[in-house]
Amino acid sequence: MPTPMPAPMPAPMPAYASQLDVAGELLALLRDSTTEPRPDVQLEALTLAVAADLPVLLWGEPGIGKTAALTQLAASLDLPLTTVIASVHEPSDFSGLPIVGDDPAVQGVPMAPPDWAVRLVRAGRGLLFLDELSTAPPAVQAALLRLVLERRIGSLQLPPEVRIVAAANPRSSAADGWELSPPLANRFVHLQWIHDHEVVVRGLGGTWPRATLPRLDPSMLPQAVDFARRAVCGLLAARPKLVHQLPGSEARRGGPWPSPRSWETALRLTAFATAAGSSREVLSLLVRGTVGDGPGLELLAGLDRMDLPDPESLLADPAGAELPERGDLRQAVLDGVVAAVRTRPDKYRWDAAWAVLARALETGAPDLVVVPATTLAALRREDWDVPASIDRLAAAVSLSRRADAAAARTSVGAEAGR
Repeated sequence: MPTPMPAPMPAPMPAYASQLDVAGELLALLRDSTTEPRPDVQLEALTLAVAADLPVLLWGEPGIGKTAALTQLAASLDLPLTTVIASVHEPSDFSGLPIVGDDPAVQGVPMAPPDWAVRLVRAGRGLLFLDELSTAPPAVQAALLRLVLERRIGSLQLPPEVRIVAAANPRSSAADGWELSPPLANRFVHLQWIHDHEVVVRGLGGTWPRATLPRLDPSMLPQAVDFARRAVCGLLAARPKLVHQLPGSEARRGGPWPSPRSWETALRLTAFATAAGSSREVLSLLVRGTVGDGPGLELLAGLDRMDLPDPESLLADPAGAELPERGDLRQAVLDGVVAAVRTRPDKYRWDAAWAVLARALETGAPDLVVVPATTLAALRREDWDVPASIDRLAAAVSLSRRADAAAARTSVGAEAGR
């Protein structure tokens, strides 16, 4: 009978000098976490702005996780994190302290930078986190202007590999808060930082989303720059009043608003988002956080129109027409096709436009062809024969009109019964 193997001895418990050592071990286990690739629109917007070398300002209520997000971002990008609480510093901490040398009349008086700036220059790279920006008094905010825009502290120039991110609480929830000054606010990309329930639950379980820099397609760089320039310049050429609009209220001046500086930022972000293949949702957060909601949405609408197919291409090959899925964009394309026929009418183009409308009827909602079909029918000349495809369109137009009339009667009846 074989001799049984002895039972393995339990691993010896580590020896702790004190209960504080045990507590330290427990704290280390609680801090231990990992990351996972996970779609996160606001985190992607933040990393894209960081890649574009633009200063970012995260707005959010206290305890929402802004500081934790920046700590995790620095770790993911392998950048040393330097945190500076803006509200506890004097203006001279950012503009530099005057140091008198041997002969100030000849050499001048240099402005000595603070120790954290020197450490950043020695490292050659890093993430500078300016926390509690909305509790910094106006004098400190004024001193931060040069740091945020020119990356200079006193006589020291921060290296190009240093990125700047700030965080602030709304004035209503900030401790002795101030509104951000318009010159400082206009230098930032403003992102509203909100918590995601699933991200918080997964993170408290030990797994946070991973922040990664966007992958830029080298072959797309020239096209991305051209696309961004055409989009921004086209909008501002058509809407010159959007070039510079300083908001009237103090609160709105402390957020994003359009100026030549912020439009340049929006152009850069559009080029980076295009080269990275970022979603419209990410780009929307960035441009609205740069020039404000109204101008930002106008720019996004212009970008959508730039992606639309050329009406002349659709008229040249109506059978192979690829129309947008979104209803508003499809409507814009069909209106553009009819407008192209109106500009240069002939029998061939008129027939081709009917074929495009028939294609739209096959691949989308019939109500979208009602207005362009009615307008196109009005362009017919007496010697132009009616194409065969118009029969299907006529049925759709008639059905849509009957539905609209029924809806109108229902609405009138409901109003009369009140």
